[in-house]
Amino acid sequence: MKTIEQQFFTGERALFGSDGLELSHCTFADGESPLKESRNLTLTGCIFRWKYPLWYGHDIALDHCTLFEMARAGIWYTEDISVRDTVIEAPKNFRRCRGVTLAGVTFPNAAETLWTCRDVEGRDVTARGDYFAMNCENVRFDHLTLTGNYSFDGAKNVEIHHSTLLSKDAFWNTENVTVTNSFISGEYLGWNAKNLTLINCTVESLQGMCYIENLTMKNCRLLNTTLAFEYSTVEADIKGKVDSVLNPNGGKITADEIGELIVQADKVDPAKTKIICRGAPVEVRYEI
Repeated sequence: MKTIEQQFFTGERALFGSDGLELSHCTFADGESPLKESRNLTLTGCIFRWKYPLWYGHDIALDHCTLFEMARAGIWYTEDISVRDTVIEAPKNFRRCRGVTLAGVTFPNAAETLWTCRDVEGRDVTARGDYFAMNCENVRFDHLTLTGNYSFDGAKNVEIHHSTLLSKDAFWNTENVTVTNSFISGEYLGWNAKNLTLINCTVESLQGMCYIENLTMKNCRLLNTTLAFEYSTVEADIKGKVDSVLNPNGGKITADEIGELIVQADKVDPAKTKIICRGAPVEVRYEI
């Protein structure tokens, strides 16, 4: 591979269509698409300051790089890219990519990042921004710290472990999502999802887990969570108290205590859901 070290590039398509380069501590300043349609690249300590640097690429590795804010929409339509110990300040990165590996990556402005990507793996990732990972498929994160609403909307086949998500409307319209050993805070969690599984999680969510087909919760805790499980089919084992439950649509809910169970018999069949309280008996409010 040819090595280029500590060079300063300007102008549009500065290294367009490159194949087999090792770029070390180079700066890509003003000029769009400097590495568009390139492949077999290794970039170490490089700086990107302008738009669209890595479109339509293949087999690319970034290590200790920085994408500044104006490197927006920086990585689209690229396959087999690994990014390590890198700061990506630019929004709207990773669109319709495949084979994305992230390790030790920070996204200070992750708005509209990781849209419609496939085969994504991330570890020790920190992101702040709305609409993170929309419509992605085959995704696994370990130690993700996310602050931003509407995350993972429409995503399929997702695993998240040992993570913290501060996210309103997380996991809407998803299919086959499993979250373990994590903390999730944000109202309206998981609406319209199919096959959502939470294991050893702590959740804080006003009107959380509603309109879900096949919700599973194992050894979870619900904090400040009211009007939960509306129109959901659910198998839930909850530690501690659930403040209130509204119109579950079937299954079994087990908890130490349920503050209030509201059942509207004209909207759901009460016989389809079994309620078990390990502590104080539940107060059921039937409405017709």
